[in-house]
Amino acid sequence: MTRPQAIELHIEELALHGFEPDQRRAIAQAVEEALAQLLAERGLPPGWGEAAQIDRLEAGQFQVAAAARPATIGGQIAAALYAAASDSNAGGAT
Repeated sequence: MTRPQAIELHIEELALHGFEPDQRRAIAQAVEEALAQLLAERGLPPGWGEAAQIDRLEAGQFQVAAAARPATIGGQIAAALYAAASDSNAGGAT
């Protein structure tokens, strides 16, 4: 995996089904922070080279503890997104 000097990542839409509306902003912020940390530590997934565009990235489903904090939930989502992007069949990169 490539470790870039700088990354610009734009998430057009993050679908958060099953979460309270007042938690969604905090969860989205946690996803952004955790994903940035994963990219800094592990580098870019395959196919995420210069000017890559991923039209859709499906992270699947996972279990969340009832009392989980937004930071924990965001970390789980970021890990699922990174794993999906690292899959050789992630596709969508153009």
